[in-house]
This record gives sequence, C-alpha cells and structure tokens, in this order.
Amino acid sequence: MNFISIDFETATSERNSPCEIGLTFVKDGKVIDTQSWLIKPKCYPQFDPFNIAIHGIEPKDVSGKLEFNKLWKTKLKPLLENQFVIAHFASFDLSVLRHTLELYKIPFPDLQYSCSYTFSKKVWPKLLSYDLKSLCNLNKISFEHHRAGEDSLACAKLSIKAFKAAEVNHIDDFPRKLGTTIGKLFVGGYKPSETKRVHPALTIVGDSSKHDHESIFYKKSVVFTGTLSSMVRKDAQQTVADIGGINSDIVSKETDFLVVGQQDFKRVGEDGMSRKQEKAQSLLKKGSSIEVMAESDFLRNV
Repeated sequence: MNFISIDFETATSERNSPCEIGLTFVKDGKVIDTQSWLIKPKCYPQFDPFNIAIHGIEPKDVSGKLEFNKLWKTKLKPLLENQFVIAHFASFDLSVLRHTLELYKIPFPDLQYSCSYTFSKKVWPKLLSYDLKSLCNLNKISFEHHRAGEDSLACAKLSIKAFKAAEVNHIDDFPRKLGTTIGKLFVGGYKPSETKRVHPALTIVGDSSKHDHESIFYKKSVVFTGTLSSMVRKDAQQTVADIGGINSDIVSKETDFLVVGQQDFKRVGEDGMSRKQEKAQSLLKKGSSIEVMAESDFLRNV
C-alpha cells in the first residue's frame, strides 16, 4: 500500500481557514517521511478561541507564513496530484481542501481518497469511540494530538495496522474487505467515500438543500449529552438535521453517535458519566454499534 495521510487544522469554524497542514508519506506499507506547514489563512488575523484551544496555533504563529494558494502551487499540488490520500474524518479534511481551493479559485486536483475513521469501524468493530486518539491508544500509537504533522503520522500508522489486520493490499480491496468505496477529487467536482448502511427517515426536519452525503452524520442517529461549549444544543441538532442526520434525545440500539459536551459533576457523580453515556456502554456490551464522540470531533465534521 502506497498512500499519503493528510490532516488540517483550521483557524475558525469555516472550512476554508486552514492554518496548518500535515502530510505523511507511506511507501510499500512503511512510513518514509512526514512534513507539515503552517499556513496564513485568508481570514488572518481572525482566529476562533475554540480552535486555538484545540491546536494551540495563534495568529502570531502564522503571520509570516505563506497563504494556501502560494503553498499549493509550490509544494502541495506536486505532492498530492494523482495520489491516494487517507484522512481520519476525511469528510472534514477533504472538505477543507475543497473549500480552500474554491476560495482561491484553484481547480481541484485529481486524486483518490479514503477515511481511516470509516474503515476502522470494520477492522475494530464494537468500540465505544473511533476518534483518532482512542484508536491510537488501542493500537499503542503515541502522538501529540491536534497538530497536523503528528495527526497525519498517527493516521498513517493506524491505517497501516488496519490494512495488515484486514489483509488489504490494494485500494481495490476496500469495498469487499473494508466495506467502503474510494472517494475521488477531480477537476470540476468530487465523489465521496461512502458506506452502504441506511437508516430511517429524519425525526427532525432539516433543510434538504444543505444535505451533505459525504458527512459521517448523513442518515445517522445522533444524541447529545452535557453542555456544548460552541453552541446551544438546539442549534447543534438543527445542524445535524440540515446535514441529513437523525436527531434523538434517547440513547437506544439505533443510536450511531453520542456527542459529549461538558458534564455537571454534581449531577453525573464521581465517574463523570451521564446516564446516556452509561446506557451507551451497556448497549455496546450487548453488541450495539454506538460511538461516543467529543464535541471537538463533532465540530470538525459539521
């Protein structure tokens, strides 16, 4: 397997505000190099405090760096053109790439891609969470989370382990052995990487014109617990509905994602787990497929 793993960090909630990109290069199933670049986003010096709290990158860190359009021409396009790219939460990272290219009116490159978040569910079924940190902990991969170079390297190492476990030797093996299709970017458009799972109709009506078939929440059941830092819960639920997801206030065997905000320890007790989290763990032990997701990962995918 030859591929390049990619990770973006963004300055704001807008997908066209990359402030760092990391690439890790894998040849014949082995990591050969990792490179990362700080980027001066078009929105500079605007940075959201929430984003800074996640990755630690501030306006002063990128003040003298290249904007994406110049970095793309001199460095990134030659590296990514006609390659196979993997990202953890590819719906986020490939969306950042597309929206930033569109911002600068740059044609899309030709490349193929997949998502380590998606195929990890096939390789390691019935886990409580599939975020990058949890999967790397499971596989004894250490890294400094939320910096682009480190995250791309962790994604690469995780993917190598997944391919070995599933006996994947070529991208043609993905549909049969990993239950997912290969996504594509091409001049004029893109084709998302998809799985075949289908869910019932929406329980909360969203704006169908905003449906995002590439999103990990599309046609998936989402439940929130705790207090969100970035928005009130009703706005988060509306966002899920607009994407084309399914909102619920009850954790059940039909739940796909439990998004966890800040918990009130006076209410949840010493273990810090809400009843919804406890129910998710109980159902998981009985064979249900539920993923617990942090608010930061939720935001990366909406």
